[in-house]
Amino acid sequence: MKKFQQKHLLGTENLSKEELLDIIETAKKFKDLINKGHDRIATLEGKIVVLMFFEPSTRTRSSFEIAAKRLGASTIDFSSIKSSATKGETLIDTAKNLEAMQPDVFVIRHSNSGTPYLLSKIQNIPIINAGDGFHEHPSQALLDLMTILEHKPHIEKQKVLIVGDIAHSRVARSNIYSLKTMGADVAVCGPATMLPPEINKLGVKVYTELDKALPNYDVVMMLRIQAERGSINNQFPSLREYSRFWGLKDKSKPLMKPDVLIMHPGPMNRGVEISQSVADSERSVILPQVTNGVAIRMSLLHKVCNGKSIEEVI
Repeated sequence: MKKFQQKHLLGTENLSKEELLDIIETAKKFKDLINKGHDRIATLEGKIVVLMFFEPSTRTRSSFEIAAKRLGASTIDFSSIKSSATKGETLIDTAKNLEAMQPDVFVIRHSNSGTPYLLSKIQNIPIINAGDGFHEHPSQALLDLMTILEHKPHIEKQKVLIVGDIAHSRVARSNIYSLKTMGADVAVCGPATMLPPEINKLGVKVYTELDKALPNYDVVMMLRIQAERGSINNQFPSLREYSRFWGLKDKSKPLMKPDVLIMHPGPMNRGVEISQSVADSERSVILPQVTNGVAIRMSLLHKVCNGKSIEEVI
């Protein structure tokens, strides 16, 4: 198997099946050790992780921080609000000055698509994309793959339906790329106004009616309406109408396969894209997704920072 050899983790579009599986297998090792009581697996002892989040985040930011600390690394919590960016310093100058302090990796979230790629071209230290604009959110897609593999025997030929605000969702893009690479049969569903032009060119089936799609799929991944990216204005009549036609509700349950997996990257708008009873049902794997987020991010930090072997530190 070809191991992960890339300097940066900028997206899933160009990752091979072997690289995807290698990241997941390493994450499983970390998760197993944590479950056995190993709270600290210091493969990155002495390393410094800079968390550069230019957008609000709860799950991604916290899980990267927890992942770094479980690996023995120190973290620097960078905030644009408290930095010289408020004085007019450019992102490039900010990044170059931070790089001059010799940290080991940048974890970057930014509202502008392509920002991690831009910085990767002007810096020497590894960069992990924690979400950039409408583009990609690779660590989310990886934890989603890991979660599916924990509940299904394989991903190849699994039928996965991604529902909601596809046009504004970086989660949808990263999942489409990685799921297709793994051999899954992927479809998207949402209001026509929330489907990107020529989305079918990514090799996905397209639905605009949720009830017609649900019976055919093994995994249903719900997405949040991206209000902060302008996805409410003139995209649909009202939140009530959205919930009526594209929300996963009690009446949706009989339409789905008995062993369906229900997923959501969070944060959830309960009562809009997903009802409380469905989110908390026995088929929901939303909290396991969050748990796997720490393990996947441990794996990514370990790999891009060339950490010590797990066997060496246990």
